[in-house]
Amino acid sequence: MTMTSPAPAHAAAKMPDLALRGRDPHKLQLAFADIGRGWAMWRLWIQLGWNDILQRYRRSMLGPFWLTASTAIMVGALGFVYSKLFNIAIDEFIPFLCAGLLIWNLISSIITESGALFTGSESYIKQVRLPYSVYVYRFIWSKIIIFAHNVVIYFAVLLYFQISPGWNALLAIPGFALLLLNGALTTLFVGMISARFRDIPQIIASFIQIVFFVTPIMWKPEVLRNHVYIAAVNPFQHLIEIVRGPMLGTVPSELSYAVVLGITVLNMVLAIAFFARFRARISYWI
Repeated sequence: MTMTSPAPAHAAAKMPDLALRGRDPHKLQLAFADIGRGWAMWRLWIQLGWNDILQRYRRSMLGPFWLTASTAIMVGALGFVYSKLFNIAIDEFIPFLCAGLLIWNLISSIITESGALFTGSESYIKQVRLPYSVYVYRFIWSKIIIFAHNVVIYFAVLLYFQISPGWNALLAIPGFALLLLNGALTTLFVGMISARFRDIPQIIASFIQIVFFVTPIMWKPEVLRNHVYIAAVNPFQHLIEIVRGPMLGTVPSELSYAVVLGITVLNMVLAIAFFARFRARISYWI
């Protein structure tokens, strides 16, 4: 009868190492280092963001102001019709609609276009070694430029209806900062999963259309009467309200700030964890 000899002690000691192979305990540190190096290269991503706008509207007479013109027409037409439909004073409804549309256009463009964050930068990623966060900063900066063009409509509406939001308008600054932070985190996450699964952008585009109609943008929450909770449970309502409220001279509710802070924490945990885990695979996915 033959007996097998036990495995050598050094072989048994290596088994845990084999189980842990492929795991880098410094991945989270590398992810934060990427974000920091990308921020330090602000001159680069600012220039790239400007170039994106210039290339997008190259040889266009009005450039990005085409979006401003179309948004202004939309505000005027929908503001007149929906103010009559909901029996709301036009000088009350149009500012509400204008601020809501401006913020929504920023949110929706970030979510729907972030799917091409890395796939659209394939030539850069495969030829130049840059922190991946540079592409996120570049993307968000280009959206800020477009928003700055469109915000002209808001000031025109204030002047036309002689509205003064007062000092409460300053609260729009931290609200806008929170909105951009969530936009950057969402861009990073969606950009990565879209690089891996190419159907994600189509799914998001269909989803965002539905969200637009169920979010108080073209209608005010008060029209729901006893069902106002439908607006309260909509996270997009709170994301918009922390900026729209101050723009109209009102202070957002504590609930809106609490919801947005909760969304920010969730986005941060999800995006950073995913980025730390799969950052090294982005170049292979695209």
